[in-house]
Amino acid sequence: MNNTEYAVAIAKELERTVLQIDAESGERLTDVILSSKRIFAAGAGRSGFMVKAFVMRLMHMGFESYMVGETITPNIGVGDILVIGSGSGETGSLVSMAQKAKKIGSTIALVSIFAESTIGKLADVIVKIPAPTPKINTDTGFKSIQPMGSLFEQSLLLTLDAVILRLMEKRGGDSDTMFSRHANLE
Repeated sequence: MNNTEYAVAIAKELERTVLQIDAESGERLTDVILSSKRIFAAGAGRSGFMVKAFVMRLMHMGFESYMVGETITPNIGVGDILVIGSGSGETGSLVSMAQKAKKIGSTIALVSIFAESTIGKLADVIVKIPAPTPKINTDTGFKSIQPMGSLFEQSLLLTLDAVILRLMEKRGGDSDTMFSRHANLE
């Protein structure tokens, strides 16, 4: 295959994957974000990059949103939500964050391959993405042509971008308003 054919194959994998995501779970995530005081988000590795893009878009929309681990991130509290993107739902640092946030009384949302994971058992809202992963040997229905967790990470970005579009629709936001909050010191 050439590069274009690979890109088309990847797009088909993404379509197949996102079509299997329960639409109601995405709607629940959207509604919980809307009812939360502040939004905190976390992810590790490449999944963390996808979550960071989500937090940036939330900020562009005017939400008080933070990426866990940044030096300017305040403490989480009751009325806040912690959104975690984790393919396995078992990443040690993310499990620890979820446990701590739950003990404080914050809402936990998980976007993951495994709803029944350790973080999944703590979560109030779960969006399950049925993508294969090399981290946990389980059959998710098909094999990806992509390496490692790429299909999950890409699906995570698309899922969170869809949440942003739904938030824009529900709050009446638009791209021009969002752009007014875009960085201008670059």
